[in-house]
Amino acid sequence: MRLPQLGSDPRAPFPPADMAQRSPNGLLAWGGDLSPTRLMNAYRSGIFPWYSEGDPILWWSPDPRTVFDTGRLHLSRRLRRSLRKSGWTVRADTAFAAVLDACANTPRPGQSGTWILPDMQQAYLLLHRLGFAHSIEVYEEDQLIGGVYGVDAGPVFCGESMFSRRSGASSLALAALCRQLSESGVGWLDAQMHTAHLASLGAIELRRDDYLARLSAPHAQPPASGSWSTRFGHRDARDFT
Repeated sequence: MRLPQLGSDPRAPFPPADMAQRSPNGLLAWGGDLSPTRLMNAYRSGIFPWYSEGDPILWWSPDPRTVFDTGRLHLSRRLRRSLRKSGWTVRADTAFAAVLDACANTPRPGQSGTWILPDMQQAYLLLHRLGFAHSIEVYEEDQLIGGVYGVDAGPVFCGESMFSRRSGASSLALAALCRQLSESGVGWLDAQMHTAHLASLGAIELRRDDYLARLSAPHAQPPASGSWSTRFGHRDARDFT
């Protein structure tokens, strides 16, 4: 099947997600742009961009989808004890650009290079300035040691990437993100693709149809723009253990 190409109008609908390829899992379309309108339309349709340097923009909607119930993240007892003793602090939306840069440049086992290319970074920085992309930051004294960022799609928050410079820092960021979402009435955190690490923290797999149903339910809340910084405040790691 020929892969659909997106046109120049960022408001045009995406191809139906059930048209996505089985191999590679979820590849749906290519082309278009990374404008805020296009990106928010994608996330509200269960679609996200993911591509490597030298490739065109590729759009994905995998089946199944890896998600967290924001009220059921699992941290091991050992990790909880470690975090309670860490002295780390957690903030939100105070260093989005730094989290984005760290996610793009922190080396990862078995991974060469990054998919968070300069044009992707600029696109998410703009979404952040518009109040739709958010970050959680973990600090050791005044040093940024972990974080996560993603996009508010309404009833689902779409996690994009996380990083850690100390063991457990990204898990703490994820726990803080789930707490923030749960307290805001957002029940699901989209983690996109399955990994053993995410599964160990409580991630489950949803059929794509079920995931899309949560996005389009009649009672589904729309994305809420605005900074999280003041509401979240400056919190101790012990608050999330």
